Amino acid sequence: MTKLAKLTEQMLQAAKAAGAESADAIATEGRSLSIDVREGALEHAERAEGVEIGLRALIGQRQACVAASDASASTITEIADRAVAMARIAPEDPHIGLAQPDQLATSWDLDALDLVDDSPEPMPAHLQDAATRAEATALGVKGISKVESAAASFSRTEMHLAATNGFSGGYARSSHGVYCVAITGDGTEMERDYAGEGRIYAADLPTPEDIGALAADRTLARKGAKKPPTGAYPVVYDERISSGLIGHLLAAANGSMIARGSSWLRDKNGEQVLPKGLDLTEDPHRARVSGSKPFDAEGLPTRARKIVEDGVLQGWTLDLATARQLGLSSTASAGRGPSAPPSPGLTNVALTQGTLSRDALLAEMGTGLLVTSLIGSSINPTTGDYSRGASGFWVENGQIAYPVNECTIAGNLHQMLSGITPANDARTYLSRIVPSLLVEGLTIAGE
Repeated sequence: MTKLAKLTEQMLQAAKAAGAESADAIATEGRSLSIDVREGALEHAERAEGVEIGLRALIGQRQACVAASDASASTITEIADRAVAMARIAPEDPHIGLAQPDQLATSWDLDALDLVDDSPEPMPAHLQDAATRAEATALGVKGISKVESAAASFSRTEMHLAATNGFSGGYARSSHGVYCVAITGDGTEMERDYAGEGRIYAADLPTPEDIGALAADRTLARKGAKKPPTGAYPVVYDERISSGLIGHLLAAANGSMIARGSSWLRDKNGEQVLPKGLDLTEDPHRARVSGSKPFDAEGLPTRARKIVEDGVLQGWTLDLATARQLGLSSTASAGRGPSAPPSPGLTNVALTQGTLSRDALLAEMGTGLLVTSLIGSSINPTTGDYSRGASGFWVENGQIAYPVNECTIAGNLHQMLSGITPANDARTYLSRIVPSLLVEGLTIAGE
């Protein structure tokens, strides 16, 4: 039995001894290292490691969660006593409860998911070298005045979940990253952009030089940005940020939103929400992808499913509690941390790609806005009314004409998503595979 498995078992025993009728426990252990450089010298180094434990105690239809960062026997006894005491006075919730034993995952293949890079942990000097190389490459591009940030990072986290219904399981994942933000110009003429990559395996990362060069190229392309014209125009969401648009649909299909009746999709199950021919699929079992996991936070086996098929919404993202509230079955989508009960969430998502490149999509758009960055957010979750600050490039006759900033784009999510046209440029190694998207008829507020 691993260290974390022993901790969860000790928490369950303590909860039962304190008077819990049922309980689940989670233990996590992680270590991380990040290095930031500026002007070729170390600016900031941070290393963190530790264990966190969390216990959920249930008494009838009442529950309470308590977490701690100390895994001593006395602390485990204390959090069990506290969780049970809190559960006794918590409000009743008719929908809570552990999974039935026949619902639980009983086997899984962690080797197939390939979530851990077993190579030696990188030394601080190695990360500093990677960040320095990214910074030096960006600074070496003519027109770049400074690098605001260049960083490299590593982390490895392990978790174990156990419950009094008999479930016990855990897994680990690793992460490596390099990031660079470059600046051109000064004062009010200053523009910036970035490039960054993260992978489970360090060997899968682009070189720091590639990342620094991309940050510089993106930044220089923004030089001389100005406001676009005001009016109703088509908009292309660049692949860098298009997953955020699809994310609004995913959030609206979350069981918590549906159960509260506060989602603009609440009456759209079984209806057209994307154009015909488009699927939106969740797959928790993709190898070497950060969102993958063998089971959810309630011990249910994860599985691939279609959230949208041929443009038609197939259902909601559910954990056990929201499923019971809606009279449905869980989609094995529970997620949680040590200090909170489970709630619905997503793993890896992919939208059907189109046949056109991004440039071909711009040519099809003709005149409009290519958005590469979004700031702020004003989204009405009940109506789907949408407004966000944006920057990117103005497109005329299908060609990029000039960079733009300080504008706002607005529309309604249901109308926007029902008419999207996808490009074919999605990066298939990401957890969310979403290509550039053409959206018709948005209102742009610029000059």
